Amino acid sequence: MTVGAWNPNQSEDTTNHTIDNQDLLAFISLSEQDQLDALGEHLDDATLTTKAPLMKQGKDQWFAAAESLTEEQIVHLVRFFTLAEMQLSGWQAGSESPVIWLAKVLRQRKAPLDKDMLLWIRANSDNRFIPNGAL
Repeated sequence: MTVGAWNPNQSEDTTNHTIDNQDLLAFISLSEQDQLDALGEHLDDATLTTKAPLMKQGKDQWFAAAESLTEEQIVHLVRFFTLAEMQLSGWQAGSESPVIWLAKVLRQRKAPLDKDMLLWIRANSDNRFIPNGAL
């Protein structure tokens, strides 16, 4: 896990952050290239600070953001956000994790996460809420 820095100018309200498709494509690319083991080394400081609010966006924002993505791209984002929460300081989301919303998008598309992916999530995360959310 990496150690981050507290920024007193960073807004406490993280629920109105815009989900940028370019950011998502960059995160997908990291997953496609198997560069998820040390995310702190692959993301610059500005990204680490300014993109952390993505972890707290709601269902509607994630459903809208996922509309233009393929199922394969969504699975790559599930991988990215699962590991980002574990590796990056300030990226913890608990029951608000984008993994929950992205998994719901896949279920809605009749392409739920397979058993191997569910086992991978459990092996790589201590967030008890992902991928299904709060019971």
